[in-house]
Amino acid sequence: MSAAPPDVIRRIVYLGTPGLAVRPLRALVDAGYEIPLVVSRADARRGRGKQLLPSPVKAAALELGLPVADRLADLDQVEADLVVVVAYGHLIPEAMLGRLAFVNLHFSLLPRWRGAAPVERAILAGDATTGVCLMDLDIELDTGALYRRAETPICDDETLDELRGRLVEIGTDQLVRALADGFGDPEPQVGDPVYAAKIAAAERKIDWSQSAVAIHRRVRVGGAFTTWNGKRFKIHRTRLAAASDPGVVVSTPAGHLELLDVQPEGKPRMDAASWANGARWSADQAFGS
Repeated sequence: MSAAPPDVIRRIVYLGTPGLAVRPLRALVDAGYEIPLVVSRADARRGRGKQLLPSPVKAAALELGLPVADRLADLDQVEADLVVVVAYGHLIPEAMLGRLAFVNLHFSLLPRWRGAAPVERAILAGDATTGVCLMDLDIELDTGALYRRAETPICDDETLDELRGRLVEIGTDQLVRALADGFGDPEPQVGDPVYAAKIAAAERKIDWSQSAVAIHRRVRVGGAFTTWNGKRFKIHRTRLAAASDPGVVVSTPAGHLELLDVQPEGKPRMDAASWANGARWSADQAFGS
């Protein structure tokens, strides 16, 4: 476990990397906290041109005029009351945990879905609810005691981006409230842990032997694909349907699925009805071939 947060917090170091970690950083600045340092992952080459680009958190920090580093060792050069961690992407060394107070914002109801892809795994598993936890940091991944916990339902058609966006707002609110009201004593996690491994590329391929519900969940997570006439065919949006519904309705061993937004290989994203008209698709033609 890390050092206990002090009663009065004014200076906060922020550790984060992806886009979902930008909103909490901005909220801390808006709330008037001094941010002497933001630590994010080093610039990486992204996109078709393989340009060297900063992480979303680093870009936001520079926009806000905040000092930025890509090494944890730079924490030793600043004075801070607390270190806030949101999807940073690296484990914190044990020696550093003993010196500083850390609070981590995690997007699941721990101990369920410890790890890299908690929101994705909650959708794929068909969880009815999920939430956020504000937790102490420990040596092991996502095992720290909990300062705050907030639960929310997962809507049947909610996409990864939609759910993640709601969780970021809930988590940001919990963080700002805890800073204002005090963290108190953290409580140990209760229950059997479940781990949220990163989504592998192979998992994004649609298995048409699964039920319509299972395939719909996979599409909601994003990046789902199949094949059509031997070519890669992305499916961006679906809905559960009845066999008699109009539209591009596909039958599965259990239930029916309407394709709403698709993307054939080499073409832009389009609505499924327009694609079906151009491709002369019919319900007796199978995907995955």
